[in-house]
Amino acid sequence: MDIVNRKRDDDMAKTMTPSPMTVKQVERAVELFRAQLRKHRTELPSEAVQQVFGQSELVGEWFEVLRRRVEMVSNLVTRRVKVNRSLTPQQALDATGRKQYTDRKVVDNMPKGEGEEVELVLFKSDLSERNGHISDNDLEKECDQRGLIPADPYSLAALNEVDPAFADTHPNGTHWKDSDGKWCFAAFLRWRVVARGVDVYRYDYVWRDDWWFAGLRKSSGLGTST
Repeated sequence: MDIVNRKRDDDMAKTMTPSPMTVKQVERAVELFRAQLRKHRTELPSEAVQQVFGQSELVGEWFEVLRRRVEMVSNLVTRRVKVNRSLTPQQALDATGRKQYTDRKVVDNMPKGEGEEVELVLFKSDLSERNGHISDNDLEKECDQRGLIPADPYSLAALNEVDPAFADTHPNGTHWKDSDGKWCFAAFLRWRVVARGVDVYRYDYVWRDDWWFAGLRKSSGLGTST
């Protein structure tokens, strides 16, 4: 029985870590784009096209279109963000420009984490067999199965600062334990239609199936130290 369970756990870990885009897929993307350019090239004036080629943001915008569509059909989102660790915890939240619902003591003791730039991995758990929710302890196990540690709140705040609309479609959060061993969390979301908010509190939080949880790859060596 132990061997069977161990094999099942190994298989789950493999399926929970999607492979990155392949070289062949990169080549296919180029082929598709090239075909569209050839098909519609007579619709674009050459001189204006040449000017657009000189705009540094062009390539990034092309990539964003592909990324948004991939994220629509995926349960994994990856983002690289720069993080200002010199801010106080309150300043890190203020920088997001969001309406705050927080516990002052929890905010003051938020872990700062490490690194000027990090790669955040956000995943959405399949909770169809868990009544649509998951505990912090079980979520910790899901992080581990994906080769992740929970992201520090500074890193997640930085993501929601540079991309305020991200949480509109991807409500996202992370958690950590305080000095008393109690779970705390930071959650970024859009309240109904009118306000973008952030919650920072201490208690055992039950995460619903609409939440995206943020982690950092263990191989990055970045933890959630204060």
